[in-house]
Amino acid sequence: MKKRILSGMRPTGKLHIGHILGALKNWVRLQDEYQCYYMVADLHALTSEYEDTNKMQENICEMVIDWLACGIDPAKSTILVQSRIPEHSELHLILSMITPVSWLERCPTYKEQMHEIKGKDLSTYGFLGYPVLQAADITMYKAEVVPIGEDQLPHLELTREIVRRFDQFFGNILPEPQALLTDVPRLLGTDGRKMSKSYNNAICIADGEGEIKRKIMAMVTDPQRLRPTDVGQPDICSVFSYHKIFSPSQLAEIKEKCQGGQRGCVECKKILLENILKFLGPIQEKRKVFEKDVPYLEKILQEGTAKAQELARVTMDEVKKAVRLK
Repeated sequence: MKKRILSGMRPTGKLHIGHILGALKNWVRLQDEYQCYYMVADLHALTSEYEDTNKMQENICEMVIDWLACGIDPAKSTILVQSRIPEHSELHLILSMITPVSWLERCPTYKEQMHEIKGKDLSTYGFLGYPVLQAADITMYKAEVVPIGEDQLPHLELTREIVRRFDQFFGNILPEPQALLTDVPRLLGTDGRKMSKSYNNAICIADGEGEIKRKIMAMVTDPQRLRPTDVGQPDICSVFSYHKIFSPSQLAEIKEKCQGGQRGCVECKKILLENILKFLGPIQEKRKVFEKDVPYLEKILQEGTAKAQELARVTMDEVKKAVRLK
């Protein structure tokens, strides 16, 4: 049998091109090689967005549309909604009983987000414990591998530590997931910072042509280049970093003309705009089809969640017996 994978995304806003390059493109490829469980992580969304949940259902719908438009096939992959399977919360609670607080406080992502995210109160039990919920998500389906970038290895190791501790107390019930390392292209936001929905510096999958043009034309370029005839430094230019991904066949010419002062930044951005529109075109056409059929989206979620819950019930039965809760 094919090995099982679990991965997911939080429905906290519109997905952007970074999600395509960093996850969805890989998810589509993995569908033919693994049993794939792709999770709408709405409980995880509450860890940071608990103050305003008005758009939760809208965000779930939009996110699933993006998944389907990018090539996630419900006939090949199981698409599930985390909160509709109460076993996730049950296993999270049980694992939280054995997880030392010090393990959670040293989590790199926890420390990074506590430092970077302003305007939100993240000093909550739920935010501190989200790696335990993540461990529950992965082990619920006894996922053997988890697709991650190299920077996420410490995070997966925390799941593995929780699993080892659980099995030490209660027997060999939950398997330790292994990392499936993926090469994730590093794409900065349009302002030169990390691309993030919270920074509002991303080109979204659903953005119209006018909005994409506005964002690209406002992108940060070489700060020392004031005139089109000035010598440019492509390697420190955010626009050129996008060209590496979206303009591979034109890259040598773009670099040469920038360094020679033969093409200005505005013209360079126009080339990028054309190539990004070409990249997003087929995806956006598929989005239009799925947007018109909300009942189909709900059918996919209901069927996928029901299938996932069958497996979740088996795991929780084993866990409860091991912990002597039944």
